[in-house]
Amino acid sequence: MTATATPDSTTPDATATPAMSEQASVLLGQIAGYVGHRTVAIGLRCGLVQALADRPGADPDELAAALGLDHFYVSVWCRAALATGVLDRDDAQPCRYRLAPHMATLLLDTASPAYLGGVFLVFEAPEMFDRFETSLATGARMWWDDTTPEWITGVSSTGAPFYTRLVPGGLAQIPGLADRLDAGCRVVDTACGAGTGLIRLATAYPDCSVVGIDGDVHSLEQARVRITETGLGDRVTLVHSPLEDLALDESATVVINNISMHECRDIDRVADNVRAGLEPGGWFVISDFPFPNTDAALRTAPGRIMCGIQFFEAQIDDQLLPRAAYDDLLTRHGFTDLGSVTLTPMHAITYGRTPAR
Repeated sequence: MTATATPDSTTPDATATPAMSEQASVLLGQIAGYVGHRTVAIGLRCGLVQALADRPGADPDELAAALGLDHFYVSVWCRAALATGVLDRDDAQPCRYRLAPHMATLLLDTASPAYLGGVFLVFEAPEMFDRFETSLATGARMWWDDTTPEWITGVSSTGAPFYTRLVPGGLAQIPGLADRLDAGCRVVDTACGAGTGLIRLATAYPDCSVVGIDGDVHSLEQARVRITETGLGDRVTLVHSPLEDLALDESATVVINNISMHECRDIDRVADNVRAGLEPGGWFVISDFPFPNTDAALRTAPGRIMCGIQFFEAQIDDQLLPRAAYDDLLTRHGFTDLGSVTLTPMHAITYGRTPAR
């Protein structure tokens, strides 16, 4: 006769629901995260993060005097920033603060591929959550030309690290592409926005001609100003067109789409247009967020941030896509030599080529 185990208080029950204290910790973590986010955003907007980068070891009185702020309020912010891990201080000088390691790069250096500072400010813009909540009952949609210039500028800032990682490092991981770019060819950046990628492409590949295409007039106006200021106007051309109506007047060697392919109203039509505009053997490079396709991945920090991005994406009638969705897209439209590269947990490249003659 086989003995049957009798459950007792020491035997874990795999079917038991989480204790209420564990679930409360989940919610408290969300509240703490909100406090941290607001603390960082205030520090960026009011210049406190920059001031501490310039004056490591400053105390609240010194920061307040430098920025024209109230010293008591600044002391409250410093303590909160210490709690959230943005600041450090020495036990011997507890009133003097400095940025924690790498925070200056992560929060202030827009040229770094690790830059995150812009995300805090974009997530607080009204286009992100406020308008979503206001339109929750009606489901009212909008498009980029319904957003504010401040939103366009903010999104351009958050998109810059994606271009920094993509050009040239990410593109160099695509077989054969770096040599072609170094030799000089025609490169098209679709959904080019305010021109960050155009400037980076034209600078990294001085023998290439670069075409920027976008459907938003305001973004192209910003791009035109920036391109003129950098002296690249002789090699960069701007075209106003929705990607669904894309018709290149000259074939391209490379067509790039950076963090915008998921926003296309008709993604299949865009893929057709891209293939028609590429020379034989040309590359289509899609650089985008790899949206999680499992519950476990969804609950990671990158997954949760991408869920936050979905609140804006829903308002322009789209959602982020799993990376494998781009494999399916390129296969449907006859691209060959498909491949992918993961650059960060929130950034992946998918690429394919048009058949060579």
